[in-house]
Amino acid sequence: MLKKMLSLTLAMAFSSVAVADEADVKKAMEAKLGAKVESVNKSGYLGLYEVYADGAIFYTDDKVSAIMVGGQMIDAKTMKNVTDERMKKLTAIRFGDLPLDRAIKQVRGDGKRVLATFEDPNCGYCKRLAKEMLKLDNVTVYVFLYPILSEDSVRKSKQIWCSPDRAKAWSEWMVDGKVPAGREDCDTTAITKNQEFGRKLNISGTPTMFFGDGERVPGAIPLARIEQKLNQVK
Repeated sequence: MLKKMLSLTLAMAFSSVAVADEADVKKAMEAKLGAKVESVNKSGYLGLYEVYADGAIFYTDDKVSAIMVGGQMIDAKTMKNVTDERMKKLTAIRFGDLPLDRAIKQVRGDGKRVLATFEDPNCGYCKRLAKEMLKLDNVTVYVFLYPILSEDSVRKSKQIWCSPDRAKAWSEWMVDGKVPAGREDCDTTAITKNQEFGRKLNISGTPTMFFGDGERVPGAIPLARIEQKLNQVK
């Protein structure tokens, strides 16, 4: 039901039930959406509540008489996208909680700056990102193999993971187009666990990046923005 609602720009759900606080809003919204609500907060705008569920932000009033789906809240004074800023905070993680032992580690220069990416080996945007990231210095990049596009993606991920030099095999495929020729029958549970972990984080597309402060950035972004963010994180 929730996924169908997400395809709409605005959905209205009328109810005569009076709602008193965040707990009641949460209960009422879970009943309406048929999904677990992660958090409910007063938005500070128009008396609306911000409801975070299934990786998306909804807005509703204190009676849950109307539900805004897919809309963006813009502060009229600053013209800042409030919804976008809130999504950055709500989808952020603790970098230390990432299972880095299940990632392909690439160190350049002193490796002090850190970045993690979830990527599918058949993702065109991921290949473009891999080429751009070759220009980064003094960084440690953790690549989580996250095959979600096809069975071939799973096969290539296994071949890369089973290679004697995973970082080399990954780079040769993503940058040079050299098809991995490694075996597929080593212990590849890391890939399965990455898929499970990614689903828990609501990662639905690749690439998805996480910076050292835990901020999530979905999609490939320009190298200049990556550099800027890496330099901002202390």
